[in-house]
Amino acid sequence: MERFSIKGGKKLKGDVVIKSAKNSVLPIMAACIMTNETVVLKNCPKISDVFSMSEIIKDLGGKVFFDGDNIVINCADVNPVSIDASLTKKMRSSVFILGPVLSRFKRAIISYPGGCEIGARPIDLHIGGLIQMGVKVIDDENEIRCDASGLKSGTINLRFPSVGATENLIMAATLSKGETTILNAAAEPEIVDLQNFINTLGGNVKGAGSTKIVIKGVDTLSGSEYTPVCDRIVAGTFAEAVCMCGGKVFLKNADKKQMGSVIRLLEGCGADFIWHNNGFEVIMSDIIRPCGFLKTSPYPGFPTDMQSQTVALLSIAAGDSVIEETIFENRFRYVPRLNKMGAKIICKENEAFITGVNTLHGAEVDATDLRGGAALLSAALCAEGESTLFGIHYIDRGYEKAEEAYRALGAEVKRLSD
Repeated sequence: MERFSIKGGKKLKGDVVIKSAKNSVLPIMAACIMTNETVVLKNCPKISDVFSMSEIIKDLGGKVFFDGDNIVINCADVNPVSIDASLTKKMRSSVFILGPVLSRFKRAIISYPGGCEIGARPIDLHIGGLIQMGVKVIDDENEIRCDASGLKSGTINLRFPSVGATENLIMAATLSKGETTILNAAAEPEIVDLQNFINTLGGNVKGAGSTKIVIKGVDTLSGSEYTPVCDRIVAGTFAEAVCMCGGKVFLKNADKKQMGSVIRLLEGCGADFIWHNNGFEVIMSDIIRPCGFLKTSPYPGFPTDMQSQTVALLSIAAGDSVIEETIFENRFRYVPRLNKMGAKIICKENEAFITGVNTLHGAEVDATDLRGGAALLSAALCAEGESTLFGIHYIDRGYEKAEEAYRALGAEVKRLSD
């Protein structure tokens, strides 16, 4: 069983290169199914979720391979047969296959997606939107069968601004006839990225980044070379680790424009920033100040994907903080592990009440999801003594060789396996 062995207490100094965002790369990879020409995606992370999406596309008949840090994809020979359930159950993002397969082939069969157990995460918003587009959906408990032969344009109203549903519906509408409007759309930067990518292929998508997105269907798409946006969650994770451990780290490629809520939080906690054209430096040399009250919300609010790391940060702040989680109901599963390391956190329903302590101590803990695992790793890096972190396959889903990146910053962490 793979695990991290960490000796805490080292300040972090050096540089980290932030690669393209997992949450952009995965839907963009799925969107490649809509064209039979070659696509090259640049500066992509070698993480298990990307490898899983690659296997799904290959299972459909596409060709996918890494060329350095670039992913080369050709879906000319894709056949919309049922996708191997063992592949879709590896990650939630497998649902992104649904929109592009329906857009190009007008039929799809997919098993329910898997992923981290951080909440119910229903895909009813995806399915409801497709039904509004005229897709016939049969749910037989184990898999979803979709017939889009009657796919039509029109207006789709999302009852919640779901990122995944917004992206899936954009892709479903890209090759449909007429004009489709999505109202109450999510506005995350990764949705803007998907729009820009589809438009480089010859698509016609406008309005991403707002609550209203308009897609005019086109007949075909071409190939392209494209660099997805940098990963604001990875950048935020490293920035908060610097704040916990102390030090000075340059986050190359990090985009402060996409990280406003996180940067404001860290400035309030006592961090300093130096801005550069190709990233920024985060510096922490003082005590961590508490945040008072913070809640997660859709972009441009504070991202749910940074909640776990932020609770870890505030667990060693000089005072009390409260974080309210409004997106996923089970996202505090990592808290008992932090408390095992000496944190003082009480969870009541969807709120975490945090009393800052002077230091954390090393312990044997296990990750139960991607971002919770990243939070426990940051906690172990700043803790007194040694820690062992199990369940690191969750961390591998979103962070490329995290142990090597932190070692390059001066941390003592290594990957062990039996």
